[in-house]
Amino acid sequence: MYTAQGKIDPQAQLEAYLPMVRRQALALQVRLPAGVDLDDLIQAGMLGLIEALGRYDPNQGAQLSTYASQRVHGAMLDELRSRDWLPRRVRRQARALETTIRELQQKLGRAPEEHEIAATMDMDLVSYRQLLGDINNGLLLPFEEILEEKGEQGFCDQQSSCLLSELIEGEQRQALIAAIAELPEREKLLMGLYYQEELNLKEIGAVLGVSESRVCQLHSQAIRRLRSQLCDD
Repeated sequence: MYTAQGKIDPQAQLEAYLPMVRRQALALQVRLPAGVDLDDLIQAGMLGLIEALGRYDPNQGAQLSTYASQRVHGAMLDELRSRDWLPRRVRRQARALETTIRELQQKLGRAPEEHEIAATMDMDLVSYRQLLGDINNGLLLPFEEILEEKGEQGFCDQQSSCLLSELIEGEQRQALIAAIAELPEREKLLMGLYYQEELNLKEIGAVLGVSESRVCQLHSQAIRRLRSQLCDD
């Protein structure tokens, strides 16, 4: 990546990191609604990469590969957040769902069942599951969303494979581990398959014996359970 004069060749450096940008874009795309275009993610990642290469300071201690990977990942998330997936109505219902789950958890002393949540929200089970699907379409990387509200940041570099344990640092990590332990068994398994084993929705559905849409609903419900605990001030 050096010129004949011994200087860094910016173009060669950029091209060397292109495969990393594509890998990160593909890893994100499988976790997002079907309407997300891969090229849009790659374009956002490229802007992050260019910024990283221009701002990198080796005296700060981080390796260029790690620094560039963080900036690429962050640029892709910024692009996704800028799209504001959820309508206000669904956002309001999502907050109401979290409140309902939190109150039922306190009242029952356990994770509430689907039918209990739906009944408390004055919804039938079909409408409740439709709401879960609507909410799930707005999710990006939920654990980063949770931690961002608490002022912490998570990241994935190309060596880490975005494992769940590497998204969480500090005191919130233990809180999240404890919250996951309280999830119903099927939702706990789903979270492990999705964030640790990195299976896609179809593969998880095959393991659980349910449809992809049902996996989305269960995923959304699990995230709202966790948010109701971790984002409870």
